[in-house]
Amino acid sequence: MKIPFLSRKPLFDVDAQKRLVAAIQAAELRTSGEIRVFVESRCRYVDPLDRATEVFGRLEMQKTKARNGVLIYVALKDRQLAVFGDKGIHEKVGSRFWDQQIRSIFSHFTKEDYVGGLSAMIAEIGEALHQHFPYDRSTDSNELPDDIVFGK
Repeated sequence: MKIPFLSRKPLFDVDAQKRLVAAIQAAELRTSGEIRVFVESRCRYVDPLDRATEVFGRLEMQKTKARNGVLIYVALKDRQLAVFGDKGIHEKVGSRFWDQQIRSIFSHFTKEDYVGGLSAMIAEIGEALHQHFPYDRSTDSNELPDDIVFGK
């Protein structure tokens, strides 16, 4: 499905995109949860969580069976970051978990290690999803694409 608010020029090179997709796929092997990464250069809102919430809805991430989708939102030029977890996972981990993820990624971002930071965050979120929504071969499927979504 083509999303109309996407940019034609990705903000990460092909190798970086492959590494992030591989991190998502590895994390999702152990859970029914879904992780997506949305990257754009600038955040249109003052609060990046508001933008993450909007993107989450536009990507229809709320349609997972267990409501366990997680969106990692990054606005590179504005240096903004947010993580939005759907109702199912948020009820399990709470706001402190998301805040901790944001704090831990900044050590990578201050060194401009965006892919390393995002990969580490994806792994941590994947572990939390595994704890609360373990993978069941008989019932689970990949409900959302694993690709990185690029905004303007």
